[in-house]
Amino acid sequence: MVYFKDLPDSIAVQERLPEIPEPKIQTGDILRITVNTLNPESNTLFNSGTLQTFDGARNTNPSGGQLNSEGYLVDRSGFISFPVIGQIKLAGLTRDEARIEMIKQINNYVKDPIINVRFLNFKVTVIGEVSNPSTFTIPNEKVNILEALGMAGDMTMYGKRNDLLLIREENGLRTTVKLDMGKKDIMNSPYFYLKQNDILYVEPTKYRDPSGDRTLRIVAAIATSVTAISLFITRAL
Repeated sequence: MVYFKDLPDSIAVQERLPEIPEPKIQTGDILRITVNTLNPESNTLFNSGTLQTFDGARNTNPSGGQLNSEGYLVDRSGFISFPVIGQIKLAGLTRDEARIEMIKQINNYVKDPIINVRFLNFKVTVIGEVSNPSTFTIPNEKVNILEALGMAGDMTMYGKRNDLLLIREENGLRTTVKLDMGKKDIMNSPYFYLKQNDILYVEPTKYRDPSGDRTLRIVAAIATSVTAISLFITRAL
């Protein structure tokens, strides 16, 4: 089976690329937020929640949240707890919108801060009839269906290419979508680019014998046993 069976043969096809949706921060996301200012003490305070004193001692900031070693967790209400500032709502914002909000908040303490916001847990999961089912972390926060299938080693010969299931949880809602990888229109679908925590499930075709793998394992085990017995008898003689 092949992808995009409806593409014309030997003809170059040009289409305008669809706009890639900017991922929005959701509850449960883990963010890395770095702050850079002209004041080294402020940098230390905002980036670790501690202040380096003149004698080398480290004083924990009492008025703000601590930076988790794995980043800032967006809680169920959409807030993070940030040093000095306290609670800041970032859920529903893009990374750039979150950066602007952080600049506005930190400007109350230091001028002209440079803020960087990144997802630490932007991941997608590919399961079912693929060679390497797994959950994959996406460092550049951009991945489409083809890339995700490629990371999973592509579909096996038993995978349904015309019935790929996408499961997406967003804003408290779960959406399930069936996608046909045999048609080129999939590349213009709003679901072609994946969002954080998306799940792709490749269903098996009806022709797959569920007992096939088990039978092969049994045959292999018997063959191994026969070989071992033969070697033992040969050595004994």
